[in-house]
Amino acid sequence: MSRLIRSAVLSNYVEVARSVGLDPYRMISEFRLPPASLNDPDVKVPVGAVGRLLEESAARSGKLDFGLRLANKRTVANLGALALLVREQPTIRKALDVMAGYIFLHGESLLLNMKEQDGEVKLSLAFDVDRPVPIRQGVELGVGFLHRSLQQLFREHWKPQMVCFTHAAPPKKDAHRKFFGTDVLFNQDFNGIVCRAADLDAAVPAADVKMARYVQQYLDTIAARRKTTMTANVRNASIPCCPQDCARRTRLRRDLASTVAPCIGISRRRVRLFLR
Repeated sequence: MSRLIRSAVLSNYVEVARSVGLDPYRMISEFRLPPASLNDPDVKVPVGAVGRLLEESAARSGKLDFGLRLANKRTVANLGALALLVREQPTIRKALDVMAGYIFLHGESLLLNMKEQDGEVKLSLAFDVDRPVPIRQGVELGVGFLHRSLQQLFREHWKPQMVCFTHAAPPKKDAHRKFFGTDVLFNQDFNGIVCRAADLDAAVPAADVKMARYVQQYLDTIAARRKTTMTANVRNASIPCCPQDCARRTRLRRDLASTVAPCIGISRRRVRLFLR
């Protein structure tokens, strides 16, 4: 079972692909993505296929900043219903908290973490995938989206202290410097953004507490329904994936998770959570 992400990740792919000489519909067909993924942001598509599409788009066009080109016109709205909750938070810090807490509704493999130390906040973005997937362009798209979202929340008064990527630097860094407006470091130990902690205490203009409460209840309902479905998948898979004698010999979640995870396409850590 492949990890899925909302096809909102492919927003404005048609325009960007055509601008660099690619046929967008031929490209998505080659990577077995449905045509609807280019106009319906809520269609769920495999993360692996999207990752390969973006990497090949960059390679064939010769534009190593392809992911940033996709991110250029992104806004918080790209998160769908989650965007409503993010935009109604009283501060930027709270907005990032809820984005990190509910990001899995946008993409099953996405992990957003916020760590504060010595007056700085490190916003790191990771992809929890079980199989090797080319993600350089996907990572740059994700961090670029995070940057554009903060620009929107801050009403353009936003400048990170630095931006970091784990992959190697491209031959030219001009596009990255222009996009982020700050130092961009490569070969680092995380993908994400470093900013001043004090900046995140800024208020979000026109935030509505009542609306935030209503949207959160709605998202919690969706999250609970999704967890119930996934738990059933895990428990159903645990029987056919394990020999009967193996199932009788051990009750340890760790051992069972190691066997079940490959059957349903999610990580062992997440299987252990569902088996609690």
